[in-house]
Amino acid sequence: MSGTLYLCATPIGNLEDITLRVLRLLREVDIIAAEDTRHTRKLLNHFEITTPLTSYHDHNRRVKGGHLLSLLQSGKDIALVTDAGMPAISDPGADIVQLCHASGISVTCAPGASAQSAALALSGFGGGRFCFEGFLPRETKPRRERIAALAGETRTSIFYEAPHRLHETVTELAAQLDPGRGIAVISELTKLYEKAVVGPLAVVADEMTQLVPRGEFVIIIDGAREEDLRAAERADFENMTIAEHVAFYTSAGLDQKAAMKAAARDRGVAKSVIYKDMHK
Repeated sequence: MSGTLYLCATPIGNLEDITLRVLRLLREVDIIAAEDTRHTRKLLNHFEITTPLTSYHDHNRRVKGGHLLSLLQSGKDIALVTDAGMPAISDPGADIVQLCHASGISVTCAPGASAQSAALALSGFGGGRFCFEGFLPRETKPRRERIAALAGETRTSIFYEAPHRLHETVTELAAQLDPGRGIAVISELTKLYEKAVVGPLAVVADEMTQLVPRGEFVIIIDGAREEDLRAAERADFENMTIAEHVAFYTSAGLDQKAAMKAAARDRGVAKSVIYKDMHK
């Protein structure tokens, strides 16, 4: 009989966020396949688990996948783990799962902590309808195209972002989306210095410029409201006075500073132009 591949969720920060079932499986399987063996070794040492460990990551998945499959076919049980959260979500674990399904190998899941669901709950935006976008493209053009597509997205959107790209991402979001859209930027989930900055996009974007990013970030963007999309379509900014343009956004809930910035974006002028006109 062949073995079983167990997809085991690991903590996303706090080591206590691991299930009893996952701890048992990590002790009972024949081998643990990990994205980063150094990272996983710390987890295993913390819980005094001595199961043999091997690497399975993006750079060796083609060769190692076949090796792991042969072990499973010989009757070995394998636990697959990623650095944090559930394997096979935005990592190469999906490849070995597909190999197992194609070969008739049993695959089961031992769920646990999830950064996307934890961040969504913290945002307060609700989870009735949402989409997980993973990491945005690194290249400028596809990145901007992906962000532009969010303008009409009525579902809540969830992204992961690295600290060195946070400022760039939030700046691009503020430049292309409705400045009144709700956004939550959440870092250090479940850790001692967990932080959630939540508010209108224009306000949060300004706050992010003062932040020195550390750790991994989850960005939650509230879905566009149907009535706001219709109102924006009806708004004839070109025939509005600057004061009327700013009032359009303050009536939507933005403060004066954020509203002037939004009007400047719509008109393609510097914010100082709007400021001077408003203070004549």
